[in-house]
Amino acid sequence: MDVDKCQGLLEKSRNVRKALIKMLGAAGSGHSGGSLSAVDILVSLYFEVMNVDPQNPDMETRDRFVLSKGHAAPALYAVLAERGFIKESLLSSLRKLGSPLQGHPDRLKLPGIDATTGSLGQGFSWSVGMAIAAKMDNKDHRIFALLGDGELEEGIVWEAAMAAGHYALDNLIAIIDNNGLQIDGWTKEVMNVDPISDKFAAFGWNTYTIDGHDFKEIISAINQAQSCKGRPTAIVARTTKGKGCSFMENRIEWHGVAPNEKEVELALDELDIR
Repeated sequence: MDVDKCQGLLEKSRNVRKALIKMLGAAGSGHSGGSLSAVDILVSLYFEVMNVDPQNPDMETRDRFVLSKGHAAPALYAVLAERGFIKESLLSSLRKLGSPLQGHPDRLKLPGIDATTGSLGQGFSWSVGMAIAAKMDNKDHRIFALLGDGELEEGIVWEAAMAAGHYALDNLIAIIDNNGLQIDGWTKEVMNVDPISDKFAAFGWNTYTIDGHDFKEIISAINQAQSCKGRPTAIVARTTKGKGCSFMENRIEWHGVAPNEKEVELALDELDIR
């Protein structure tokens, strides 16, 4: 990937982070840390990898995306706005009564949402079902699922992983937002999920471990995954919770807290100079 393309993706990520900080501040609630950690992955998917069309969000041949860590919805909404699926003015309605931008994504309320998610692990199971359906219908689109590392503590994740390996779902790519923190603390202390790659490999998955904030690594891993035949792929993306805002980075208290007015200004100032 050339320098100009990387710079363009970096600028889009900055725009997305600024938009989600503003919307969380306006809402007064929501998940900051895990939304910020997922931004570069989502930008890579929506601007460089997936076959999607904002003008035709229900396109039959589109790739499907499932935000299994549904609480990171602010990041997805901001990316959908940046990509042109929804109007930017809609973002300020996050978590408001009657808004289509709920605390977790709802596929019936917003274009560009392929799965309603929230209960951890179920979105991933849904993505496995979508991949099986695509195989049965002889469709060649791909299914991308984004999970949190704390989410891997759910047993349903490993049942789904076993099924995906058994059915050789090479049209499924799971990306794990491995920021190391969950609502109760460090994942390794709450319920250690490591070694993540080895566990997926044991279920017959192709695996990669990458820097989840490096566009070259993200896109290279996905491109390699799309060339893999006969096995689903899991990409373990090492990320930083609260990425982009120094006072949020690697701080557990920012898992499910929105910034106040002063903190919004501080975060936006930091993002402007990065």
